[in-house]
Formats: sequence, C-alpha cells, structure tokens
Amino acid sequence: MDAALTTIIDQVRAAAAQRRPLRIRGGGTKDFYGQALAGDILDTRGLHGVISYEPSELVVTVRSGTPLAVLEEVLAQSGQVLAFEPPHFGPGATVGGMVAAGLSGPSRAAVGSARDYVLGVHMVNGRGELLQFGGQVMKNVAGYDVSRLLCGSMGTLGLLTQISLKVLPRATARATLRFELDQPGALLQLNRWAGKPLPIQASCWVVDGGRALLHVRLGGARAAVDAAIKTMGGEPQDEARVAADWVALREQTLPYFDREAGECLWRLSVPDTAPVLELPQASQGVLLEWGGALRWVKAPVDAMSALRAVTARVGGSATLFRHAATAVERVPGVFSPLAEPLARIHQELKMQFDPHGIFNPGRMVATF
Repeated sequence: MDAALTTIIDQVRAAAAQRRPLRIRGGGTKDFYGQALAGDILDTRGLHGVISYEPSELVVTVRSGTPLAVLEEVLAQSGQVLAFEPPHFGPGATVGGMVAAGLSGPSRAAVGSARDYVLGVHMVNGRGELLQFGGQVMKNVAGYDVSRLLCGSMGTLGLLTQISLKVLPRATARATLRFELDQPGALLQLNRWAGKPLPIQASCWVVDGGRALLHVRLGGARAAVDAAIKTMGGEPQDEARVAADWVALREQTLPYFDREAGECLWRLSVPDTAPVLELPQASQGVLLEWGGALRWVKAPVDAMSALRAVTARVGGSATLFRHAATAVERVPGVFSPLAEPLARIHQELKMQFDPHGIFNPGRMVATF
C-alpha cells in the first residue's frame, strides 16, 4: 500500500472515530451537481496513474485521482476510447469523479451508460477498510454488482481508489447529417430510425438561430456509414467542424446552455417514445439528446413541481442539473423523490457502507 492511499485511509478512520463528515473531491468539476457540499475535503488526486492497460483485451485499470484527460490520451494512442463519452466539465476532471457522478455523453443511447463499462473497483468504506469488488472481465459478478452500484452514487457510499474499465476501438468512420425538422417531426423520425439497423451514435435537436435543426452523428465501419447516409438523406456536414460541436454538446458549452439570471438547467429523463412535453410557461426552450430520451430545459427553480408532474405522466423524472447562477444556497429536491421501497434500500446500503454517515452527507438526498 503506497503512502497516498495510507494517508487517505488514516483520514477516513479518524473522521469515522470523530463522526466528522468528509467531502470527497477530485478536480471539483462537478461540484455544481447534487445537493449539499459539506465536510472537510478529502482530496483524491494523490491517487493517480494508469496501473495496467491491455489494448488487445479492451481493459484499463486506473487510479481514481487520475485526470480523465490523461486516461483518454493513453487510450487514443492505441485508437481506443471511453465509448460513453463522459463529460469533463472542466480541465481537472478525474476518473473517480467520472464514475462517482455516473454521467454519460451524446453516445449513451447507442453504446450504454458509464455504469455498463465499470468492471471492478477498489474502495475505502466508512470504517476505513479497503475493499475490492469485480475484476477485469465482464463475467465476474457473483451476487450483488457492487462495482456498478457505486457508479452514480456521488461518493455517498465510499471513496473509490482504483477502477477497471472496459474500452472500445474508435469508430473507423464518422459522419454528421443535418435535418430541418420541428420537434414533433424530429421525435417521429428518431423513433423510425431506432427500429432500423443504422449506425447512429448520437443525436441533437435544438432551435438554432430561429431554425429547428436535428443533427445525427453516424459512426462505425465506412461501408455502414456510407450506406446510412444514402438511406437517411439529410445534409452532410463538415466533420472536422462539427466534431467540435459534439464536444461542446458533451461539455455543455453550446450557446443553448447559456442561462440568464434565475434560470436553472433541468435534465428530463423520459422514454424515447414520449411525445413533445407540455412544459410550464416559465421554461425557455428545449434541447433533445439520446433519440429523445434526454431533454434539457431551462426554467426557474419554482418550476420544479410542474416539470416533475409533466415527466411523471410519461414515466420519466426531472433533475435540477445546474442551479441558477444567482443562487447562493442550493434548494432541496435536486433529484426526484424515490418511492418508499427504493428509499429504504438506499438507506440500508448507506448503513452498510458508511455506518457513521461521514461521506458526502446530503449530496444526494437530505438524509445522506
């Protein structure tokens, strides 16, 4: 065990003994996400470096404080990628923060989520014990899949120290098509394409400069991409130029994501077959991703009840993803309330992994 890990374990044990809360933090690029930020900072950046990488096996094992950009550069040298396109939201993003937040980028609907690529983890629990779950192959789970349970847990169950991830080869060919369609037409077309064997990697519909535009990114073998272009039609885009736009979508730096004072950014997760939503009057525009399953909306915080009612009617949920720029304190209810049975499971898991409640208190819900 190296000095950095020993130091972290000592910090956790001391905090547990004193019932003192700790705030797990890597690069801090996702501090905006979630509810309370409380406790003494437990910095993970001392845990850095790629432990092992087998390009032929499509597996990489990396320490949690490793910058995400460093890992992506290592993979790029072998023509491989994190297929789910994790957002960075800043230059300091770490691999541990990527897994703890559990966020995925534009290609999520086509390739799966961040959770689907986590093979195994090492972690420190709330007692200061070093635990290991999973491994370096897909079929390694007997019982509960704790490795993937930790993905998206926002650091409330423990501190990730080491992570094994599945990686994939970069697509040999890419192309982006543009279509001028209103929102109902875009949703209808996306659902039609979803039933066909097309190499669609990502989609984005937004009103840009007064024009309602749907962009669709194709990726895969050259023959498959060329055949899809002929089948789908649309206006082919300059790939060198739009590649930066897809990154801007992932990082939320497109003009759409600019917000006025008092506006929050809401993340609506709905079935991709859901129709155009009847959004509250206070909302300002919508951007669609993931074939219509992810819908970004700008609206004030007091639209919370209306947005949750609208999404609930179609079997979805609404998350307050980014608070208003003018907000000094975070409001409760960032995440949609859990049903009582699920809330009980969450509480019991918290008790098993972090019995003294020291890790990221209040980051997900008020009780933990």
